[in-house]
Amino acid sequence: MPPSLPERAQPRVGGVIALSLEVVADVVGGRIEGDGGGVVVTGPVVIDGREAGPGSLFVAFVGEHVDGHVHAPQAAANGAVAVLGTRATELPTVVVDDPQTALQRLAAHVVAHVRRDDRLTVLAVTGSQGKTSTKDLLAAVLAEAGPTVATRGSYNNELGMPLTALRVEPDTRYLVLEMGARGRGHIAELAALVPPDVSIVLNVGRAHLGEFGSREAIAEAKGELVTSLRTGGVAVLNADDERVAAMAALAPGRVLTFGSGNADGVDVRLDDLVLDRLGRPRFTLATPGGSAEVALQVVGAHQATNAAAAAAGALAVGMTVERVAASLTRVASLSKWRMELHELPGGVVLLNDSYNANPESMRAAIDALVSIGADPAVGRTVAVLGEMLELGADSAATHREIGQYAAERVDLVLVIGRGAHGIHAGAVDAGGASVFVDDNAAAVAWLGDEVREGDVVLVKASRGARLDEVAAALQ
Repeated sequence: MPPSLPERAQPRVGGVIALSLEVVADVVGGRIEGDGGGVVVTGPVVIDGREAGPGSLFVAFVGEHVDGHVHAPQAAANGAVAVLGTRATELPTVVVDDPQTALQRLAAHVVAHVRRDDRLTVLAVTGSQGKTSTKDLLAAVLAEAGPTVATRGSYNNELGMPLTALRVEPDTRYLVLEMGARGRGHIAELAALVPPDVSIVLNVGRAHLGEFGSREAIAEAKGELVTSLRTGGVAVLNADDERVAAMAALAPGRVLTFGSGNADGVDVRLDDLVLDRLGRPRFTLATPGGSAEVALQVVGAHQATNAAAAAAGALAVGMTVERVAASLTRVASLSKWRMELHELPGGVVLLNDSYNANPESMRAAIDALVSIGADPAVGRTVAVLGEMLELGADSAATHREIGQYAAERVDLVLVIGRGAHGIHAGAVDAGGASVFVDDNAAAVAWLGDEVREGDVVLVKASRGARLDEVAAALQ
């Protein structure tokens, strides 16, 4: 474990962790270039000079096309007091060989300091899909129990995780980390920096299948979050996913399960699940300690499972089922572009789920669209779909499967981009009504001409397809 902070770097009550530049250099194994005497980092640690604020530490990376060091003046103008990089800048600079490793060491050091007397509980979430929504739900619930810091959006990689961890304050009670992976060992490396007290594993799907090679490899990678638990930690596992349920054998301690109740002995069970006219789940959250009703404000039956996972995480740290259920019911929104429901002028309903996509989340979003379309007052259901990335050798077949799935359930499919053409082909083969366009501009034009009052429109694709542009045009 990293050493505790020396006296001169103790946190201010009610403020962020204050670090003298000498301490930063000592922790990361760097040297100070420039006049670093008396410089204290009191603001956010950032990797974008535009996001710097008073007292910030700006971490400068050198990439293929961008050299962060040249943006040190911009960071300084926004309040940054120092730089962490590979060479001297206009600001006092802690010079290191590898800024990424240095950033991670600093995060581990600060979190270890805050949790030195068990004031801070770390909860980590992973899974092939649903982890951002689950993280958002969990963070909202925990925030009602104590000061909480959580991953913003899907900032869940080797940079996002330490940047999130460095946002902890002296009074932070819960740190909620979303952890992604694109290969074996990635989660283990992240979790080693900030070992979790509660590890939540949602599912093993086909997201990033092209990089992992097999679902077995994905399961192995997700299981690293369970084996990384601290002594006395709790593994929260999806009983409905056999690959996740099998991770109970990896847990060093207590296991808490969640799911629909189809498996025996589920600890946090979803009962009596129904959807309202806008596809929002209503269900009973049943636990050995009692039951409570939940009425989610977010869209999609799959969000009930995410809510059960979040509930299990909150129960693992001592919250009651009644308080958890009430908190879940109050959650009004998730991270942007994830199942956002908009009732637009002209009587059109937009379901914007354009942040990311994989086969499982595509089906869940289509199901949510269908559930809204079941209302007799709704007109047509229109699925606007783009490419799913990182599926490897199965990509062509999987896109056709999604096209067939959509065609069998919705009134009209609009497919955008050559990479997604398989969706169109699958929909046509299934006898569905499908239109193909080359790009987002053509899609916006088509929708402007064709969408009419009463229609419900889903927009869904991987982030690289930028279908958020289509959703924004509709709004």
